[in-house]
Amino acid sequence: MSEPSEAPFLYVVVCAAGVAEDVGTLITAARRRNWEVGVIATPQSVGFFDVAAVEGATGRPIRSAWRPPGDPRPFPAPAAVAVAPATFNTVNKWAAGIADTLALGTLNEACGLGVPVSVLPCVNEALARHPAYRASVERLGAMGVRFGDPYAGDTGPDGGRRDFRWERALDLLAEPGRQDGRP
Repeated sequence: MSEPSEAPFLYVVVCAAGVAEDVGTLITAARRRNWEVGVIATPQSVGFFDVAAVEGATGRPIRSAWRPPGDPRPFPAPAAVAVAPATFNTVNKWAAGIADTLALGTLNEACGLGVPVSVLPCVNEALARHPAYRASVERLGAMGVRFGDPYAGDTGPDGGRRDFRWERALDLLAEPGRQDGRP
């Protein structure tokens, strides 16, 4: 476990998408910007990234399940939350107020507490056009959640996988109008 710090604490919520294997990029960028970081993973996402490497980078265990009553909180309260990558399923359940996983419960609570939240979706074009998804993004946006395009300005080499711009999640938190932003 990490020693207590004066740095603000960022929750990184990771969903089950292929790009999750590179979530360490976001953690490194956040630490360079003086954030302490804890990762909350959806149950399905745990197999998408190197858990030991992420725990080593944060100095904290990955959380993916509710803690038993009476156990101490493993993370301090968040100053902000970054959801990256965010999937179709998570965005829709979150907008509906469903809290059937620790990740969704955390996201719903963060909105209720006014904690700044940024989201980098990883949703294919067909699902992004689905009416439920569009309504969910609109609803979360009305709640103050900031969505960013992690692929903006990147066409991808020869039709290959485009770079997921992880730092965009941090940039969204730092934009004017945010209660906290970054340190």
